[in-house]
Formats: sequence, C-alpha cells, structure tokens
Amino acid sequence: MCRPHTVSGKINLALLKEEMKTSIPEEWKVFLKSDRVARMVHSGGCSASDFRDVFKKNIEKRVRSLPEIDGLSKETVLSSWLAKYDAIYRGEEDLCKQPNRMALSAVSELILSKEQLYEMFQQILGIKKLEHQLIYNACQLDNGDEQAAQIRRELDGRLQLAEQMARERKFPKFVTREMENMYIEELRSSVNLLMANLESLPVSKGGPEFKLQKLKRSQNSAFLDIGDENEVQLSKSDVVLSFTLEIVIMEVQGLKSVAPNRIVYCTMEVEGGEKLQTDQAEASRPQWGTQGDFTTTHPRPVVKVKLFTESTGVLALEDKELGRVVLYPTSNSPKSPDLHKMIVPKNSQDSDLKIKLAVRMDKPPHMKHSLKCNSVIMKSFLFQVSQYTFAMCSYREKKSEPQELMQLEGYTVDYTAPHTDTDRGQKHGMDEFISANPCKFDHASLFRLLQRQTLDHRLNDSYSCLGWFSPGQVFVLDEYCARYGVRGCHRHLCYLDELIEYSENGSVIDPTLLHYSFAFCASHVHGNRPDGIGTVSVEEKERFEEIKDRLSSLLENQISHFRYCFPFGRPEGALKATLSLLERVLMKDIATPIPAEEVKKVVRKCLEKAALINYTRLTEYAKIEETMNQATPARKLEEVLHLAELCIEVLQQNEEHHSEAFAWWPELLAEHAEKFLSLYSVDMDSALEAQPQDSWDSFPLFQLLNNALRNDTLLCNGKFHKHLQEIFVPMVVRYIDLMESSIAQSIHRGLEQESWQPVNNGSATSEDLFWKLDALQMFVFDLHWPEPEFAHHLEQRLKLMATDMIEACVKRTRIAFELKLQKTNKSTDFRIPSYLCTMFNVLVDAKKQTAKLCILDGGQEQQYHSKIDDLIDETVKEIISLLVSKVVSVLEGVLSKLSRYDEGTFFSSLVSFTVKAAAKYVDVPKPGMDLADTYIMFVRQNQDILREKVNEEMYIEKLFDQWYSNSMKVICMWLADRLDVQLHIYQLKTLIKIVKKTYRDFRLQGVMEGTLNSKTYDTVHSRLTVEEATVSVTDAGGLQGITMKDSDEEEG
Repeated sequence: MCRPHTVSGKINLALLKEEMKTSIPEEWKVFLKSDRVARMVHSGGCSASDFRDVFKKNIEKRVRSLPEIDGLSKETVLSSWLAKYDAIYRGEEDLCKQPNRMALSAVSELILSKEQLYEMFQQILGIKKLEHQLIYNACQLDNGDEQAAQIRRELDGRLQLAEQMARERKFPKFVTREMENMYIEELRSSVNLLMANLESLPVSKGGPEFKLQKLKRSQNSAFLDIGDENEVQLSKSDVVLSFTLEIVIMEVQGLKSVAPNRIVYCTMEVEGGEKLQTDQAEASRPQWGTQGDFTTTHPRPVVKVKLFTESTGVLALEDKELGRVVLYPTSNSPKSPDLHKMIVPKNSQDSDLKIKLAVRMDKPPHMKHSLKCNSVIMKSFLFQVSQYTFAMCSYREKKSEPQELMQLEGYTVDYTAPHTDTDRGQKHGMDEFISANPCKFDHASLFRLLQRQTLDHRLNDSYSCLGWFSPGQVFVLDEYCARYGVRGCHRHLCYLDELIEYSENGSVIDPTLLHYSFAFCASHVHGNRPDGIGTVSVEEKERFEEIKDRLSSLLENQISHFRYCFPFGRPEGALKATLSLLERVLMKDIATPIPAEEVKKVVRKCLEKAALINYTRLTEYAKIEETMNQATPARKLEEVLHLAELCIEVLQQNEEHHSEAFAWWPELLAEHAEKFLSLYSVDMDSALEAQPQDSWDSFPLFQLLNNALRNDTLLCNGKFHKHLQEIFVPMVVRYIDLMESSIAQSIHRGLEQESWQPVNNGSATSEDLFWKLDALQMFVFDLHWPEPEFAHHLEQRLKLMATDMIEACVKRTRIAFELKLQKTNKSTDFRIPSYLCTMFNVLVDAKKQTAKLCILDGGQEQQYHSKIDDLIDETVKEIISLLVSKVVSVLEGVLSKLSRYDEGTFFSSLVSFTVKAAAKYVDVPKPGMDLADTYIMFVRQNQDILREKVNEEMYIEKLFDQWYSNSMKVICMWLADRLDVQLHIYQLKTLIKIVKKTYRDFRLQGVMEGTLNSKTYDTVHSRLTVEEATVSVTDAGGLQGITMKDSDEEEG
C-alpha cells in the first residue's frame, strides 16, 4: 500500500502523483478532472481545505474497503496518504520544511493594526501613498485628542442638520407619517450614543457644559485663574514637551584646505545634550549618510554640526576644526536634505564650504500650532492638554519651561494660520478633501461605493471568503456607519444587492451570509426588529421587495443547478443553507411561517428543471446525440451502456453529496431521480429497439441499472424501474426457452457420441450439462430481479428444468452402464474399465449438483427435488448391484472350476491317480493354488481401480460391503451343495486361501467387522475348519501348511 517515495533523501513528487492517479482514480478522474470543480475554483468558492476534505473522504472509503493487514493499521495508512497529499499540495522537496512566513491571505483574517488597515484601504480605494500621507498629516490622524475633537464637531454638525430638518419638515418619505418625528429621535439617539461613548474616554476636568470665563495672563510665574477653587489649574511643568530630532549628515562640498588622503569626520550635538560622531572618510570623498537621534525638552533647540580633520602633529591634543554650522530647527522646518553654508576659521581656504544634511523635528501629538512673533527670540505654541483644555505658551531658546502660559478651558479653539501639510495638499490638489465638511456629504452613497469596492477587493484576494468581509474590513465599515449615520437597512440592502450581482455572475457566495442580511432587512421592513420598531422609508421598502424578487429567482436557479452551483457538496452545507434561505424568502412577513406544501411545491419545480439540466449536460458531455443518429445497433447499445454508467454516477453523487440537504423532502429527490431517468429511458428505448431479435448483448445494461436501483429504497420498483422490467421480461423468458431447448439437444447428442472418458468429475457431456445449468441459474441470479413473484417464477422454472435435465442424464447413463458392462468377460482377467468408473462418477456428480441446481424451499418443489434424489440413489444402487453381480460371477466361475474335484467324479479320480503316480518320480506342482492366486489378484486389482477412479467414498464402501457379502454367500451356497461330501484336498486348499485373503483384503478396504463376521462367513469358516481337521487326520501333509488359522502370518 505504501511504497517509498524518496530519491537520495528527497521526496519524489512525480512518483507520488502517479501513485495517486492509479490508486485513487475517483479522486483524479471524478473530482480533480471535473469541469464543475474547475468552475468553482475560478469563481473563488473552493478552498484548499475543501480539496483536502474530499481527498480524505475518498481515501477513507478506499482504505475501509480493504482487508485488515497484520501489523499495519488502517489509521496508519490513512495518515500516510494524507501526508502524501500535503506534500503534493505544498510542492516541497522536504516534507519537514515549514513555511517561513504566513500567507498573505491568512494575514487578512487577523485583527489588523491601524497602519495595516490604512494600507488595505489605500489599495481598495486606489489612494496613492503621498495622498494618504498628506491627508494623514493635515487631519492629524495620529492625534487621539484631535480626532476626539473632530468627532465632536461632526456630531454637533449632525445634530444641527437634524434640528434643521425638524424645523423645515424636510424628511425622507416614510411608509407612515408618524415615523417623521421618530426619525429625528433616531438621529438624536445615535448622536447621543456616540457622544456617550466619546465621553467615556479618560479626560481632564471639563465637559460638554461650556462656560465663558475670563482669561488672565501672567508673566513668569503667573497662572491662569479660572473657575472655582476645585478646578485643576495648570502649572509650567504640565506643559513640558518632549521632541525627537533626527539629524542625517549626507556629505560635505567645497573642501580644499586638506590633502585628499587626509581623514575627516563630523560631530553633531543638540546643545545641552550628548554629542555623536560620524564614521571617518577621506577628504577626497567626504560622504557619510549617518543618522543621529536625539531627544530634547526644548521647543526651540540649538543644533551644532562640526567638521574635523585628524591632526598629524605629535604634540597635537585635539583634531583640527574645519568648519561648523548652527541650526535652529522647529517642528515646521523642512524635512528634506538641504545644503548649509559652514562657518570656517579665519584665513581658511574653504571659503565656499557647505554641508548637506537633513534635520527632522517631530511635533508632539498634543502640540496643535506654533506661531512666530515679531521678536526673533520669542515663539508661541498652542497645546491641547486634554479634550477640553488648551494652553498657549511662549518659549525662549534653550528653555524647556514656557516663559508665559495662558490656560484655555471650556472654549472652542479655532486657528487658521498657514500649515505646511495643508500647503502641500493644496499643491497636490488635496485641499478640497482636507478642508471638506463631513456633514455635507451623502454618506449613504459614499458607503455604498466603499462597501462595493471593499467587496470587490475581498473577492479577488487569494482567500476563499464566499463574500464574507475580513475582521478588519468589518471594523472599518462598522465605524463608518456609526460615525456618519448610515442606516443599517441601507447597508444590508446594498450588501445584498452586491452579493446577488456577484452570485449571478458566477461567484460563489455563502447563502448563510445572504440569510443574515436578508433577515435583518426583513425584520426592519416588517417592523419586527429585536431592538424595537424603527423608521422604514418608502425607498427601503421598495428596494427590499425588488431584492427579495431577485434573491428568490437566484435561489431557485441555484437549486435547479445544484450539481453545478454546489459540486460534490461544496461549499459544505451551502445547499442546505440555500433551501433554508428560500423558505425564509418565500415568507409573506417575518412572523408568519409559510406552509410546508408551498415550499415543497417550489423545490419540486426546481428539481424538475434540475433533472432536465443535468441530463442535457450529461448527454452533451457524452456526445450521445451525435452517436445515436448514425451509429450501428451495437454502437448504440455501447453508448447507452456508457450513458447508464454516467447516470448512475450522477445519482450516486446526488445521494452522497446532496441528500442531506434534501432530508426534509426525500421524496422530492426521488422524484428528481425518476424524472432524470425518464429522460434517459427515451435514449435507452431507442437503442434497444434497434437491436436484432434474439440478441442478448443488452442484458449487461439491465444488470447495471437494476443493481443501482434495487438498493435504493426510494427508486426500487419505481416508475423507471418497472419500465425497465417490462422491457426485459420477454427477453428473459425468451432467453430461458432457447437455453432449455439448447441444453436438451446437447444432452441428447452428447450422450449418443459419448466416449465416457473421464473429464474433471464426470464425462464431457455431464460436465457440459452441469456447467450450462449452473451458468444459466447464475445468469438469472445475477439479474437480481426486483419483482418477487417473477423472480420466484424464474427460480422455480430453472430448478425444475435442472431436475428434468439431470434426470434424463442419469437414466441415459444407467442404460449405457448396463450395456457396457454386459460386453465384458467373466474370467479372472476382468478389470473394471475406466469408462464404467466415469459413468459411476457421473452419477456421483449428479448427486452433488442436485443440491445446488434443484433445491427450492418448501412445497411441491422440495418434494420434486426429493424424487430426483431418490432416482439417483436408486440408480446408484442398481449400478452397484450390476457391478457386484459381475465380479461375483467371476467367483462363481472359479468355484465352477473347483467343482471338477468333487468326490466321485471321473476328473477327480484321474487327478488323484496321476498326482500320486507322478509324485514318486518328480516334484509335482500343487493343483489349485494358481486359481486361488489369480482370483485374489483379480479382487485386489479391481479394488484398487475402484479406489482410484471412483470419486465417492460412501458408494465405494457400499459396493465393497455387497461384494464381500455376496462372495461369502456364493461360497456358502457352494459348500452347502457339498454338505454330505468331503472336499477334495485341492478344493479345500483353494477355498481356505480365497476365503482368508478375501476376508483380509476387504477388512483392509474398510468393511466393517459386523459385515465381515456375518453368519454366512461363520458358516463358511466352520465348514472349512472341520474339513481342515478331517484332512489333518487322514493326510496330515496334504494341506502343505495351508490352514484356517490366523492368515496374517502368511505371505501375500
């Protein structure tokens, strides 16, 4: 099952793939090569997990069907196959190698940071990075306090618009007039909810109740005296800032005063802080690109950059300064590198010495604005201490605490001084967006555009989402709706509209997702929202009805194309969810359930269409139309048989992958299958009508279809199944009639020409007969006829036919046996011919075959079977009797020869005189011993022939029993005829040897003691013992050692 797939320690992927093709053809041919799966992959509805699940099911089905293997569990085999699949899927050379980074599609499913969300929506909306940066800086998106203030302004604007709408009575058109006032309350509630959420953030003293207070200005240590004594006052330490400076020294230009090979370097420092140094460079190429990072609390720091060269003098303690530059950066200073003229020592040759550097000073988040006063040494800054508290401070150079401080609390602060990012925005055409008022936009339309583009981006990424947004996308869309008051029903109606459009264009959308949005809209429109009754606009209701009709048509179309919209049951559970959604869509309102019969009626109609669609596409795939019009009858049958295989495969896939979805209406799936098969029956009937008469090539078609249908509880004996039986009943009957006639003729001709040479268990004719009877019965059995009465009729007819055929064979064999036996001689030279044994074996085989070919349960059939059994048993008895009579007649011939030695006969006197006279001169042979030996040899060799060539031990034992018994009877009768006469010495010696050897040989052949020691044998034994005793008195040496005592001591 598992072969090595490594070459030099590496995974041989080519070998793995080839093994999968050959070992699991269902996976390769049925699933991976399916055009339905290919379409699903292209439409984004099939993930790698789906492929692995299907492979796992196929391999489990294959492995479970295999026998158990010692030392190898099926779970191990399954794990091995899954590991192979994973290796092929990854396409790696090393199975142990793990991916170093997470796939991009998987990253999108995580909770993203703000920067990641910015990057994602730049791609979605097609915003350039520069444009994003301009808006980001101008709107201060990195400043939480500024954003809180912006949201507060937006909420105030929304309240004002709501109040204006209430005053001017300019409402959207609602389904009832009472909803107008309710609509205003909804607007206010949504704003108040956002405001409450905003107020829940930690802030300093202050709140929404604005108070006008007198501003007091203090010099040096002055503080702003505002409000009562419980209010918090700001001190200078509360507005101490922290600035980050980045200084990048690029290069020096115009350096002439030092040799080109001299070493130069730069130092940089923020006055009052640490000093940093660049790397060393040659004077011919003074370039560095070194960055120094500093932190300072001075809003107006002093930055010094100096250029040095190494001193070569022995007594020099410090390096020589070549020039310096002093800078006063601010947070508004340019960030790009710039050339600065350096101050050089007196008498220096570097009069045009310049240094190129960049100084970036980041503004703290809570510093809102800086204002340069007329005095060069003073500068003012506006700081936001909390959401409601601002402070205006003035600083001197090199000072971390403000010179002056003015606290602003409870005021709305507006400032309109020039801003660098705004200027840049104006330069790049972004000023319109930066200065726009969000309250004046149509956010419903903008949200629809945003959601559409987000969905388009989502469906085109590498993750099989089925229409579901990623968590980050949902977060942004939720925030947009909440912040700008986009109605939930509008949001879901737009979502439904987009999802339906994508689904109509071939994309795979999760019906559960459609169900969620539809249920929300339905509960909203019908006034059954979980959070209470809300306002419903006329536009929302009209759009809902339009979308409901579109969704209903879409669902019915998907159910009609369920094999193609949900191939192999993928996405998992989607078809069941589609049926559930259809039931929801068919409801008149959200609270009143639809009658089950109405849903059933719609599903039935869809499945009727599905049958036509499935069969039409199947015939197109098989190209059946082209073949059926011009093909020969054999070709038509071949095509219809292939089409039947495809139809069965379709029905099996429906049962395996889709029956669970239709579990509520199993009879509908059965009706669909019947409709599908009725379309197939048209082509099947056409092909069968074209077949020539008495052609049996179509039976495999019946077996294929019947085997598939009889195991289906819903399709067994259904409409198509009965139609199939009606077509094949006459063909089956006709076939059996012809086979019966053919078998009868073959028996007659075969037995007439039979040579009775042994063939397997019988003769050529008997083997042919039993094979044909068995093949015919197996053929009918393999039909598995589904209708019980006709199936019983077929079985009964075949059993009776077999009985009649076997009976004829047995009778003809009996006649032939007797005729053949009569032609044999009766001397001791007689050896049972092999053809007689073959006839015997034919009867033995017939006895065995009747148990299989003639048995029927109960009634007259059982009695009829008993008759054929009785006939065979009787025939065997007759054959045994005939054979025993034949071998006993040989013994009678031997006894007849011994009769010549009877006392008083001329031959007896002549023999006695001759032997006595001759014995005086020569050693005379013992008369009678050759006769006994010849007979004993006859018996033994025929016993061996029967043992070797007759197949049934029981019949051999019966034959030997009768042979022995009849032999003893014949000897006993022969002795009884000579009761008053003393036996001749030669008669006695021959009989003693024959009787003793016969007894011994038949005992060795297994004749039972009761038969061996019968009364007949005792009579014979007693007579011969008496005769032996008489002879021993009159002629003690005449027996020459032959005695009735234990014969085992004798030879042979």
